[in-house]
Amino acid sequence: QVPDTTEIKIDPVKNTLIRTGVPSILNPFDRNAVETALQLKDTYGASVTVLSMGPPQAKAVLREALSMGADRAYLITDRAFGGSDTYDTSYILSSAIRHLGPFDVVLGGKQAIDGDTAQVGPEMAEHMDLPHVTLATGVEMADGKLHVTRDTDEGHDLVEVSLPALVTVTKTTYDPRYPTIKSKMAANRAVIEE
Repeated sequence: QVPDTTEIKIDPVKNTLIRTGVPSILNPFDRNAVETALQLKDTYGASVTVLSMGPPQAKAVLREALSMGADRAYLITDRAFGGSDTYDTSYILSSAIRHLGPFDVVLGGKQAIDGDTAQVGPEMAEHMDLPHVTLATGVEMADGKLHVTRDTDEGHDLVEVSLPALVTVTKTTYDPRYPTIKSKMAANRAVIEE
């Protein structure tokens, strides 16, 4: 969950984001990662679990991912996590993923639009000792491996990676799906474990 950057103001004294009164949204790069997971689900029969680290109100973006088609959602929350930097966040998320395990692919957005560091995904891969690919625009399975298309300054790369693996997604060739009224109602009734 990130603040909607179209309505962000900067504190002139602290030079930080003023989050009070700013609506929160599902990070657009993470929306692309959810859609990538759902594409894998549609093609290969995968199960999609989404998780977010944040305060209780972050359940709203988890419900949004459920309404898109994710199967399960978990909120990783504790007051002690407040103010976490990228290292702390990546450690907490990777610990939660290991706890929920087993998994074949961990997908995340390339970066959060409120921090723009692009560090959490690769740091998670390091914590979990996973191969990882960044800046993915497409992900497919073939011969028991992940085939990832990624953007470069010169064009595109096709990277083959063994499973399990972590991939961070940027803009994809397919647009994220829109939830239906029925899927939104089901997501509103869903239990999100903490």
